[in-house]
Amino acid sequence: MIRRISSGVFELLAGTESEEEDGETQNEGEEEDEETQEGGLEVEEYIPLRQSPTVSGVEVEERRVGKPGGGDKCISGGAECGDASQGKERSRTEIDGLFCAICMEAAWTTSADHHVCCLPCGHIYGFSCIQKWLRKNQSSRKCPQCKKKCTLKDVRKLFALQIVATEGKVQKTASWGKKEAEWKERETQWRKREHELQMEVQQLTKRTRYLEHSLGEAQSATLGEVTANRIRDQEGLSLGSNFDVEFSRGPFVLLKELQVNGARLFDVDTSSHTLLVTRRMHGLGGTSIFSRISLLPPYEREDILLPSGTKAIRDLQISPFNSNLALYASLGNKLAVLSTQSNNVVIGYDLPAAAWSCSWDINSSHHLYAGLQNGSLLAFDIRQTAQPMELVNGLTSNVIHSIHSLQNMTLPFGSGPILSASSVGLCHWSFGGAQERPFLVPGMENQGACISLAYCHSSNDIVASYRPQFDFPNGMAVSQPVLTPTVGQAVRGSHVHLKRLGSNSYQKLGSTCANVNDIRLSRSTIIKTQNKSFFASGDEVTGELILRELPSFSIVQRLKSSKLPIHDVKYTDALGGGLLGCLSEGSLQLFNIKF
Repeated sequence: MIRRISSGVFELLAGTESEEEDGETQNEGEEEDEETQEGGLEVEEYIPLRQSPTVSGVEVEERRVGKPGGGDKCISGGAECGDASQGKERSRTEIDGLFCAICMEAAWTTSADHHVCCLPCGHIYGFSCIQKWLRKNQSSRKCPQCKKKCTLKDVRKLFALQIVATEGKVQKTASWGKKEAEWKERETQWRKREHELQMEVQQLTKRTRYLEHSLGEAQSATLGEVTANRIRDQEGLSLGSNFDVEFSRGPFVLLKELQVNGARLFDVDTSSHTLLVTRRMHGLGGTSIFSRISLLPPYEREDILLPSGTKAIRDLQISPFNSNLALYASLGNKLAVLSTQSNNVVIGYDLPAAAWSCSWDINSSHHLYAGLQNGSLLAFDIRQTAQPMELVNGLTSNVIHSIHSLQNMTLPFGSGPILSASSVGLCHWSFGGAQERPFLVPGMENQGACISLAYCHSSNDIVASYRPQFDFPNGMAVSQPVLTPTVGQAVRGSHVHLKRLGSNSYQKLGSTCANVNDIRLSRSTIIKTQNKSFFASGDEVTGELILRELPSFSIVQRLKSSKLPIHDVKYTDALGGGLLGCLSEGSLQLFNIKF
């Protein structure tokens, strides 16, 4: 039991006191407390610190001896507590919070009997100690330190992970393990966000370089247009007023002209009314990209980046069964299918040689084809991505620069035949288990080097374009297309019209002379209306897109091309009628038919 023996000093008593001694002690304490409050004195209270193994880590000898006048006195380590108060006592502020102020031995716990608890005044004790204290002093239940009245119901247990008292202030230390986990989680989120920002910076950097390159091309567009017009004036035919009459009376009118710098090929998605254009950005290290352009005002566009390392794209075809899939062939020995919904390549094939042409099978939605630089033709099934379905070697090693899927006239299902074009002429290929070897279409000998092939599957009309072969002294004929971009010059060539009559038979219907390029491959298309067929191709002398009626090849209309040369020509049924596209250097012209 603790008894106050002087102002602010307590003494530990042993044994059992009588009720009279308890009453005297309580009365004396109350009188001294009242005197202190009345005098307004600020008293620093001290209690003797009993050294225990918990406090000092040193075992000490304890014994209690009687003292004159009754009672016992605590002797610790051979010295009296009262005599050694100078060196053995510590202020309450030094020990408060470390141990229970009643037993002075037990440290705080958050469980068991000595659970840390507090009184309304704020002083904290062990639950078992304060419970015994208040039960023993039922007549005058007060806080052992501040003497404020309290009862057993006022005792409140404290719940915390850890409580430490330092320099008289109670501090709560949270779980460092939990905080460390939170910090690691935040660090992970910050690193993830940092990576996302770095990717955004890379995309913005590419976009900035692309825009800078586009701006440079736009600034030089005026000079290029002037140069093209000068060439047309110097080399063009003297048409006079007849040219204006033919141009104004033709079936096509200019609908829109779009600026597409670096464009080489395009195709039309009729279901979504959009254009898909391949572009080669020389200012970005020759990066190949796609641009998707709306056919409806305000003609919004979106650029689609292709995998890094994609080389020049030689052919582009949108699937006739699923307009969200686009097939393209590149010189990097790649054949790939692009999804215009996700803007990602969904299927890719590695080829044994560079791909110059590609085509979907119009008879089967799963089959597609690729024409290679070494003269061979490959057939693929998109359900099998490991290897080609068939590989057929060509009659020669000449580049297959154009291929078209033909209607299967023998079976209602399965793969159909393929019509290809190389410098040696037109070649017919059979797939789907047929044992027939490819063969050259008869009646096309001595035409020269084939540089273009147009086919209309609804009418089975075919038009092949030829240029002269160049013979060298050693007897070798040069007819292969060149890989490096070049302008070349105009030479006298021809267009030959054929009709497919059966599964393996063709008929020649007519031919006409034409101005073609001596080096560069050209593009052409066949236009089928309700009761007429037309053939559209570029003129290398005038730089115009010439529209001819089939089978007579009579000129119906001359459409002015904004720049030279003409890279691609396509026709499709779109926007409620016919749409003819002409892609020249940096410009895509869209013509609407008036039929």
